[in-house]
Amino acid sequence: MAETWNEVQLIADGFERVYVEFEWCSGPRVGLGDVDGMPHYFQGDDWDDAEEADEYRVWPASDAAVELETHPGQGGIDARYDELALLLAQYRQAPDDAKRLVGEVRFDAGARYRVEGLDYWFRWRPSRP
Repeated sequence: MAETWNEVQLIADGFERVYVEFEWCSGPRVGLGDVDGMPHYFQGDDWDDAEEADEYRVWPASDAAVELETHPGQGGIDARYDELALLLAQYRQAPDDAKRLVGEVRFDAGARYRVEGLDYWFRWRPSRP
C-alpha cells in the first residue's frame, strides 16, 4: 500500500486537492483538481508504471463546469449523470494551449471517494522542455 500523509502535511508540502476522477489506469489519468489554488482539469496522455511523476496537460475549469461536476451518479443508470456528461464533454477536452505540468501524487488516509474529494493530492511543477 502507498504511504499516506495527513492533510496538514500535504498542504504544507504544496500538494493540492483532487475533486473528481474521470479515469484511473496505474494512477490518475483524467480529472479535476486544484492547480495554484484554482480548479483545473488535468489529463495525462502518456504514462508507465515507473515511480516517477507523470506529465499532464492542465487547463482552467469554469465555475459553471465545476458546479456541474459535483453531481454524483453513474453512466447508463442515472439519466441526469448522462445528461451532464454530454453537457461537460466540451470542457473536458484539453485545449491546444493547455499547460504541461508534472504532477507528483501523494495519498491521504481518508476514504477513497468522499464529498470533498479523493484520497490523492497533486503537487505540480513545470515540465522540462
